[in-house]
Amino acid sequence: MYDRRKFLKLTAVTASLTALSKYAPAKSIASKGAEKFPIVISTWDFGIEANKEAWKTLSKGGRALDAVEAGVKIPEADMKNHTVGRAGYPDRDGHVTLDACIMDEFGNCGSVAAMENIAHPISVARLVMEKTPHVMLVGDGATQFAIEQGFKKEKLLTPESYKAWKEWLKTAKYSPILNIENKQRRPGSKYNHDTIGMLALDAKGNISGACTTSGMAFKLHGRVGDSPIIGAGLYVDNEVGGATSTGVGEEVIRNVGSFLVVELMRQGYSPEDACKEAVNRIIKKKPQTAKQIQVGFLAINKKGEYGAYAIQEGFSFAVCDDKNQELLIPGKSFYKETK
Repeated sequence: MYDRRKFLKLTAVTASLTALSKYAPAKSIASKGAEKFPIVISTWDFGIEANKEAWKTLSKGGRALDAVEAGVKIPEADMKNHTVGRAGYPDRDGHVTLDACIMDEFGNCGSVAAMENIAHPISVARLVMEKTPHVMLVGDGATQFAIEQGFKKEKLLTPESYKAWKEWLKTAKYSPILNIENKQRRPGSKYNHDTIGMLALDAKGNISGACTTSGMAFKLHGRVGDSPIIGAGLYVDNEVGGATSTGVGEEVIRNVGSFLVVELMRQGYSPEDACKEAVNRIIKKKPQTAKQIQVGFLAINKKGEYGAYAIQEGFSFAVCDDKNQELLIPGKSFYKETK
């Protein structure tokens, strides 16, 4: 005999199970397969030395948050690196402005943007996270906060950067160069822009990330890209994984790129496939723009599986674990580089 009450109860239970099943991929990512950690990954070839520094913390059982901060400080301090930190090229008005953000396994995050006269924005970003009720400080406020926390105020415009800026002023033409991180030592490639994004999974299986940049060379004064924006340049969800980005930040912001990659991994995508789908969405929305720019994503999940994908060929990422401290991997891409 048909029992309406039993039918309604069964329907309610089925609906509840269906709703819960939407969250199953995140749990399966964290539990299936053999874990591979500690491990640290980062964007571009300068990520190799950054990873080595981060590994000093990870190899001793240290926290991923401490590892990524220490790691990205290496390119921030590199006087030969004109895409990150104190040696970065200035904006069109001659100001070196720095952006950075950091995020830990608990979802805590901190950020600074358009900050001047402070050499290590990643460390200021961490203090914003730990010592203020805010997520982001910008411009003069970020500099003021850094000085209050004991950071040294210093002139960041180096003689080399000043010379490059004065030469650029002759034409004042703004034209980003694709994959300049890999070309900055090649003849004729003088101006560069970009980011180091780093993700670490520590011995306890916790993920943290950091992202830091001097932004695009000769940008409009006050321009901020994706690098210091949580969800765009960096995002971490300790149940699922983490993601970071590199390239033209405006397109990453428009698509909330790193958050998108993590959410795709939550749905069961592999890190590489999640990065690929995020890239495809950028191309689908603005196909003509995408032909002229570079955007790349890098991701890691809770098992320590990693992957990357970019619009243009030429993007690379560095990997460091207990077996290899100097691994550089070419990322897959939608377009192939024209020779």
